[in-house]
Amino acid sequence: MTSYGDLLAAAKQQIAEVDTLQAAQLIQDGYETLDVREPEEFEQGAITGAIHIPRGHLESQIEQRLPKRDSKIMVYCAGGSRSAFAAKTLNDLGYSEVISMDGGFTKWKSEGRPWDLPKTLNHNQRNRYQRHLLLPEIGEQGQQELLEAKVLLLGAGGLGSPAAMYLAAAGVGTLGIIDMDIVDESNLQRQIIHDTTRVGLSKVESARQTIAALNPHINTKIYDTRLSAENVLSLLAEWDVVVDGADNFPSRYLLNDASVKLGIPVIHGSIFRFEGQVTVFDPINGPTYRDYVPVPPPPELAPSCSEAGVLGVLPGIIGSLQALETIKLLLNLGDSLTGRLLAFDALEMTFREYKLHRSEQNQVTYDNRDRIKIVEYDQFCSPTLT
Repeated sequence: MTSYGDLLAAAKQQIAEVDTLQAAQLIQDGYETLDVREPEEFEQGAITGAIHIPRGHLESQIEQRLPKRDSKIMVYCAGGSRSAFAAKTLNDLGYSEVISMDGGFTKWKSEGRPWDLPKTLNHNQRNRYQRHLLLPEIGEQGQQELLEAKVLLLGAGGLGSPAAMYLAAAGVGTLGIIDMDIVDESNLQRQIIHDTTRVGLSKVESARQTIAALNPHINTKIYDTRLSAENVLSLLAEWDVVVDGADNFPSRYLLNDASVKLGIPVIHGSIFRFEGQVTVFDPINGPTYRDYVPVPPPPELAPSCSEAGVLGVLPGIIGSLQALETIKLLLNLGDSLTGRLLAFDALEMTFREYKLHRSEQNQVTYDNRDRIKIVEYDQFCSPTLT
């Protein structure tokens, strides 16, 4: 019968192995450092900059974390046994430059070599976000990035409601909400972040209470104010992404020009009757709102939801898509809607995609950011450059 020792000896004969001194040189030469210990071991200390994939998840996660088969990898565990098996597995998967560190982290640490306490999720966070942790594309590192992210929502209405709730549930660490309205009974048909007991309360405070009940660990900053030329740059400056839930053209143009000037991506959503649209306006990498809508349409061609009506569930669909695009952007997942407009028709139950392109006539661009002058757009929405 084959014993554990036999398997370990066989694995070590099939892999490249170095001592801690040689491993330190490999790291200095640019090798990726891969820690295959268990989470509770990793959180007690690790080699600085190490990628952590527990041995039991190695096969399912390595391709997402280190997709290039010619990556130079130095793998370690506590003593050198699990890393030997891990190195053999990586070789079997086609990774050609894998080396195991004999002696492991125990010897590394005892020799006084550099290590640190990595940022890790605590027990409660692992339990709350465990479905994210099971996704190799997110994992613990991605969840940490979400917890450190800052997202500003313009509006706590139909679109802002589902977007805020899903972003809070996903663990986006800091959410900002701008809205100067109060909760009205007519809002409750679609603005699910509010309830009957909060009629008459400010929408931002109502939203804060719902988010706190859903995920008390989220830092929620509320701004009970109107977005204006005087405050838009200061309000936007600290955020990674802005979710646009505005319901009027002046606010959209104001948001566009400020976000372009600051280089902040905007997750745009709009709804009307039974139709909705969502896209990503990234001023550095793609078209912006002024490329899509150079000038506002006449008021008679763009009535508000209060005038034309809206199906109550529609903003839930579009707002959820905005939350999805926000998370994808924060984690650099998949293909974003940058340069693409996704249009949804609830009556036909169809999605259509349209390409968006930068316009040569649009002068409000990131390259011209120093010339952009932020002004009020209540009377006009033409671009203003200095």
